[in-house]
Amino acid sequence: MTANRSGFPWPSRRAVVRGLLLAGCAALACAIGMAAYLFLYVKPRLPALDVITDYQPKIPLRVYTADHVLIGEFGEEHRDFMPIAQVPDMMKKALMAIEDSRFYEHNGIDFVRVGGAVMSNLRHGFGHGGGSTLTMQVARNFFLTRDKVASRKLNEIMLALKIEAALSKDQILELYMNQVYLGQRSFGFASAAQTYFGKPLGELSIAEMAMLAGLPQNPSRHNPISNPKRAHARQQLVLKRMRELDYISDGQYQQALKQPLRYNTRGSQGFDTHAEYVAELARQAVFAQYKEDSYTKGISVYTTILKADQDAAYASTRRNVIAYDQRHGYRGPETFIELPPEPELRDDAIDAALQKRPDSDGLVAAVVTDVANGKVTVDTGDGEAKVITGAGLRFAGPALSAKAAAGIKLRPGAVIRVSKDAKDNWAITQVPLVAAAFVSLDADTGAYHAMVGGFDYNLQKFNHVTQAWRQPGSAMKPFVYSAALEKGFSPATLINDVPLELPAGGKIWSPQNDDFKFDGPITMRYALAQSKNVASVRILRALGVPYAHEFIEKFGFDPARQPNNLTMALGTGSVTPVQMAGAYALFANGGHQVEPYLIDRIVDAKGVVLMQTKPPAPGDDKTLALDPRNAFVMDSMLREVARSGTGAGATRKLGRSDIAGKTGTTSDAVDGWFAGYSGGIVAVAWMGYDEPKSLGGREFGATLAMPIWIDYMQTALATRPQITRVAPPGLSQVDGEWMYDEFIDMNGVRTLDMDTETPTDPAAVPEALPVETTQ
Repeated sequence: MTANRSGFPWPSRRAVVRGLLLAGCAALACAIGMAAYLFLYVKPRLPALDVITDYQPKIPLRVYTADHVLIGEFGEEHRDFMPIAQVPDMMKKALMAIEDSRFYEHNGIDFVRVGGAVMSNLRHGFGHGGGSTLTMQVARNFFLTRDKVASRKLNEIMLALKIEAALSKDQILELYMNQVYLGQRSFGFASAAQTYFGKPLGELSIAEMAMLAGLPQNPSRHNPISNPKRAHARQQLVLKRMRELDYISDGQYQQALKQPLRYNTRGSQGFDTHAEYVAELARQAVFAQYKEDSYTKGISVYTTILKADQDAAYASTRRNVIAYDQRHGYRGPETFIELPPEPELRDDAIDAALQKRPDSDGLVAAVVTDVANGKVTVDTGDGEAKVITGAGLRFAGPALSAKAAAGIKLRPGAVIRVSKDAKDNWAITQVPLVAAAFVSLDADTGAYHAMVGGFDYNLQKFNHVTQAWRQPGSAMKPFVYSAALEKGFSPATLINDVPLELPAGGKIWSPQNDDFKFDGPITMRYALAQSKNVASVRILRALGVPYAHEFIEKFGFDPARQPNNLTMALGTGSVTPVQMAGAYALFANGGHQVEPYLIDRIVDAKGVVLMQTKPPAPGDDKTLALDPRNAFVMDSMLREVARSGTGAGATRKLGRSDIAGKTGTTSDAVDGWFAGYSGGIVAVAWMGYDEPKSLGGREFGATLAMPIWIDYMQTALATRPQITRVAPPGLSQVDGEWMYDEFIDMNGVRTLDMDTETPTDPAAVPEALPVETTQ
């Protein structure tokens, strides 16, 4: 044995060889032991592969319009299964470039990457290095946890080998690309393409595909919506690897690096057509029948909603609600926050305030950061300050006054709403507090064409179309007039429009016209067109309340919600907008009852029809509830309302002669209505506060609801021909007005005044003085 310079003896060659032999034997023993452990203990305990060989992805419930536009998706997992043959080749390459470039070469274990992972673990500790192939990730996603422990890794390796023996490479890649979680509750690349970019996977650019390919490693950290900087860095790394592997040319690489990415910030629920209230009703119907399977079995619901009609209804409702809100002034900031002087703390405070106030389709939450020299600077959370000047400040002018009250004054820290005007300039606005509803039906079948249950579903889930029971006001009068036709009245019947006084609960009830004017003798046609309250009460008094109360059941009204007294003529009962639409449908379709329905059919994941709605055929005698003559005459009177009465302007603005409808305004303008029809469509618009209060002294159904109705009909009627009604048998004209033939010889009811009315039953007079209705 020799010594080195330090005086320590060098080991002999024999000792070195002996040591190497011992180390080799130990390593061999470890390898044999590990192999024995894997094949004798781990392998027998591996789970069966049924879950992947018979893969059944959890496909969410999807809701569509009648013209196949997606409007809703429900389920914990947003997933859209795509066969591997349909996945774009570039998407596969982007994924393999960053996750497993030798996927088609190894047998489930990439020993080159494993070696690198081992070295990383030795340097930084266990769990730092990965080295998992796509096959190993499939094993982990389907069978294992993500815990970084040795036993899990061993199971992962053995499962990967088992999977590779059972499935082809394409089958494994198909499983991975449809199962992997990519953030925002999205599973699989087809779903993620819609979530992040709002378009199909096949329409993505190389830059967009690279962004998606970067997500599997850490969907939260690399989420482009919540962490755009980290997501961008990851995307650049994917593109670099794609270039290194020659998957893309240098030109494609440079172009992808420079391409700005526009994300679908509304997330996976950001559908092009706003039909949230429709989707929720459909969801409820499916869940009632299929329970939890509704959200995992790939059920699709096709509603009767038409995309163009729904878009028009949504835009019209929002536009007119905002217009009403702007007419009644600026209420001031939503709240105030303290703005710390330190920039980082300041940004945190602003972000916290904005996160509590989601945007409402163009009404963007913002924090005022400066008010000076005729301009207001705000922060909307995107890192870019917005300066509002000139016309953009006009609406909030009172809040900028030196005399403004502290609660409405704009100052730094004020949380407000801003929106872009027609010229793309920012302006101060606010979220309306008033509620609204709109519904349209096919007048012959009852199929929904459009439904807007409120201003913003994300702010209020309550569906005013189906759930809001409100007083209809004068929109109820046509049904009393319809009852009168069956008793010999005609549009020419004269009614004495003079003051009427009736005892009511120890007091005198004296119904008033909305303008407090009386016209003396007027025809029934004129009384309806001008919405005369006193004349309507006289008609009901002559008919008798019990008769009219029973008669209106033909139209689908709940008798328990209608008063059993003379105020029924003034609309003091309760109705929903959809109930009102169904009632007006009888005037539109010749007297046939319709049952409003939303779902056309429900199909399973394989396209098998599970349920199909079959409404009665239009004109079916079994659905006839109202004498066709009655419907015809009432149609002529309701056309007069839209031509020269309280609904005047609807006919002129729409340029059609078949517009028919009736306004409704309750006392103190608490509710505003317009109900009507044209071209085979019946529609109802309503506006009011959830906690009933006046909408304003100068507001009526004609200013509140009718503009919504007209704006919608401009779209809905664009391709529908005008309807010319033919008088049914049994009607004749007498002096230019329609009358039932059987009443002609009896002269019908020619004149109705105080002397010819039947005596009033005390029960028909309200016990307490009712709230008056107008128009």
